[in-house]
Amino acid sequence: MNEQATETANPAFDKIKGEIDGSDVVLFMKGTPVFPQCGFSATVVQVLSHLGVQFKGVDVLADDDIRQGIKEFSSWPTIPQLYVKGEFVGGCDIIREMFQAGELQTLFSDKGIQAQA
Repeated sequence: MNEQATETANPAFDKIKGEIDGSDVVLFMKGTPVFPQCGFSATVVQVLSHLGVQFKGVDVLADDDIRQGIKEFSSWPTIPQLYVKGEFVGGCDIIREMFQAGELQTLFSDKGIQAQA
């Protein structure tokens, strides 16, 4: 049996995993929280900011390995992608729908993350 088969085949996965493990709430996005580079990323930043949630933005435009790798890592084809306590939550449409239904606030509460109702 090949020992390396059990290790990460994609070096970008190690970077991605490090980002996810390093913060409770991580948003892989185009641009930065202060200067989003696409409307979908801006929408998720607005939702998180509205809720007062502390999060780390990871600019996928600054690192092409992460830009491609995150899609494989999550098996999700689009950016932005939100992770809460290491768990993939979803992209823009899912986050917006969860927020409007009150489910996002519940998720943060359940995970012990400070958010405003």
